Amino acid sequence: MIEVINVTKRFDRLIALDQVNMHVKKGAIYGLVGPNGAGKSTIIRHITGAYRQDAGEIRVDGQIVYENAAAKAEIAYIPDDIFYFNQANMKDMARFYKNLYASFDTELFERLRECFPSIGQSKTIRRLSKGMQKQAAFWLAICCRPKLLILDEPVDGLDPVMRRQIWSLLMADVAEHGTTVLVSSHNLRELEDVCDHVGIMHHGKIIMEKSLDDLQGSVSKIQVAFDCEELPVLPDGINILHQSQAGRVHTLIIRGEQRLIRSQIASLKPILLDILPLTLEEIFIYELGGAEYEVKDILI
Repeated sequence: MIEVINVTKRFDRLIALDQVNMHVKKGAIYGLVGPNGAGKSTIIRHITGAYRQDAGEIRVDGQIVYENAAAKAEIAYIPDDIFYFNQANMKDMARFYKNLYASFDTELFERLRECFPSIGQSKTIRRLSKGMQKQAAFWLAICCRPKLLILDEPVDGLDPVMRRQIWSLLMADVAEHGTTVLVSSHNLRELEDVCDHVGIMHHGKIIMEKSLDDLQGSVSKIQVAFDCEELPVLPDGINILHQSQAGRVHTLIIRGEQRLIRSQIASLKPILLDILPLTLEEIFIYELGGAEYEVKDILI
């Protein structure tokens, strides 16, 4: 669905995107994560056709998006900083979106009223709270029936009940219509529940792009203890991203295939050997720890 190939973008001396490669399959929910300043918003603005890259190629559903009205008509985008016309209410914005999107589903718009009971149809949207404006943006975007839905911090500022409501509507739309979703968020624990693919961005590059299952299977948290407090020399080839110790128990974050790692460490005859699941948040921190990003022990 989305193909980003060797894309570079410079703003004066700043290299915002440095030969970015990114691939999002049709019908996938793809989580784009990274620290502030990594380039997430910049690549999103290229994918939506707002920016033109200096080098490389971007295609959405086989089409170049920049200055392509037909391609943009199949994309709905909710930015972190939402814009509404000063005096517009939900009815006004629904009419505006219907003029922009031939696929706008008026019946769905009316049906979803009960999902957003706090948003009055006649109240000016700009006078609503930030969280209610986010709800309004999602309501309008999903009614456009886009082939690609791009979300930048989509549930920021929403209460837990409404967050769950938004994600439920989103996943139902993906299941029913095969909508492709690209979502950028700092809430990694939430993305873990909804995404099937993840891209980690750092310093203008995608440093890792995998399915969530493959990503979680490629990094392991090992707790191991021996008769003595010191950790013995580990076999060659074990790639330790981070390690800590509490008494005799050593906690190791290791990149590699879990079955092989277990076999290699078991050969040292430990008195305790346990492999624990890693969250997406932990994987993110330890992977960026290898990229000179600060790693905290609080997640061990």
